[in-house]
Amino acid sequence: MIPAIAGCEAGADAPTLEFHAAAPGAQADFNGIRITNAFVLGAPVGSTVPSGSSAGLFISLYNGGDSSDTLLSATAPGSAGSISLSGGNVPLPANAAPVNLTGPDPKVVLENLAKPLRGGSFIPVQFDFQHAGAVTLQVPVEPQAFQWATFSAPASAPAGAAVSTSTATPVTSPSGTAGATPTATP
Repeated sequence: MIPAIAGCEAGADAPTLEFHAAAPGAQADFNGIRITNAFVLGAPVGSTVPSGSSAGLFISLYNGGDSSDTLLSATAPGSAGSISLSGGNVPLPANAAPVNLTGPDPKVVLENLAKPLRGGSFIPVQFDFQHAGAVTLQVPVEPQAFQWATFSAPASAPAGAAVSTSTATPVTSPSGTAGATPTATP
């Protein structure tokens, strides 16, 4: 008797036949906040997003803490002049559904890129929360291909967006998961 193996990714049109990234973006657990699937959308394979332009940042946030929190701003020191959050600050109710700032259209935009972005690289992005504090992640730049082929580059800065142009603060003691570095808030 030959055992049969089947699963969710079986069949002639199985997604196993498609490219899957080894990790779908940067992750961190930080003071009750879970950051998942953080990535910057780059240009199509073989090209770059030029300096001076904009790029979308995609991310999911979950507050597993006992009280609400708010994402106040994000910065990408050395990579972008500012980051805009569509609609301003992002409220994160305690133990509620995740807040998905995901595609296909970006809700978080890196503006005035300081250098060209190429898929396969990483940039530091600092997220500043009202209560949890600040954490820096090394966020991958993913090419606009494969599962992200339908995602859009930003058209322009969203109207009424909150823009942060502050620089990163000094690194203090690390906690969180791979790629995350907590930083002191002023």
